[in-house]
Amino acid sequence: MSRIEIAETGVTGSEVEEHEDEFERHRPLLFSIAYRMLGSVVDAEDIVQEAYFRWHRTRPNQLESPRSYLCTIVTRLCIDHLRSARVRREEYVGPWLPEPLVGPVDEDPLETALLAESLSTAFLLLLERLTEVERAVFLLREVFSFDYPEVARIVGRSNAATRQIAKRARDRLADGATRFSASQEMAEHLVHRFIDACTSGDLDGLLELLTEDAVTFNDGGGKVLAALRPIYGRERVARFYVGIFRKFWAQPRVRVLTVNGQPGVLVQTIDGIRRVLTFAFKNGRIEGIFLVVNPDKLQRMPPGA
Repeated sequence: MSRIEIAETGVTGSEVEEHEDEFERHRPLLFSIAYRMLGSVVDAEDIVQEAYFRWHRTRPNQLESPRSYLCTIVTRLCIDHLRSARVRREEYVGPWLPEPLVGPVDEDPLETALLAESLSTAFLLLLERLTEVERAVFLLREVFSFDYPEVARIVGRSNAATRQIAKRARDRLADGATRFSASQEMAEHLVHRFIDACTSGDLDGLLELLTEDAVTFNDGGGKVLAALRPIYGRERVARFYVGIFRKFWAQPRVRVLTVNGQPGVLVQTIDGIRRVLTFAFKNGRIEGIFLVVNPDKLQRMPPGA
């Protein structure tokens, strides 16, 4: 609130400060919801900022549940954004991948295994199977553990309809929702072995790391050279990565760092181009490799990355 608004409403400075603090307490949760809904750091931050503006147009202590009010704003803005983005996704050049979330995650203290897993690139891609409202209901209920009546209020549906939407979403994700996880130690081990095999040109070593049905998706967005279709099969995926490390990624600087809550890889070559790789794991091997080269999705890399 501005000073004029404070004077007109009789709200004290301390109440305005408490209003500000209330929003900041919920900011991590709001960003967590928005990022999982949209798969974009930039768009998620924009949504949270819009929620901030709307929050400051309400009077302090006016709302019965600030958390529910803010989550409703963010969720509905995300639904609207996804609907408007649908055409852009259809026109996207090559496979679309979520924008990498690099570095430690400022997470809401809802510490569950699914909450951590739901940040992974593989999980975010899985959500693409759902409609906008199904995605919102699934995330709020299954990932963030909102009860059904609150989810219903947030998405503007009846309690019965919300339960049906949640069931439909679970059914659509049933064959993949829990297959991508690996322990942190196992994931780091596999990622380091992947780097060693690629940089040394060890095709056999890389083949040992991949599942038979391994797949890789490359996101260049039509702005950087990248495979325009997914590459399927252990042999083809292995040859692809050994080949690009040998032929195209000259003198790479390679770092393992946290990406979307899991061990990922940052590759930077002498031409200054950055690439970020994330992974999906299955039964102690690498099942999916997700390569983001689109420079628009790498602008938010933290300092020092």
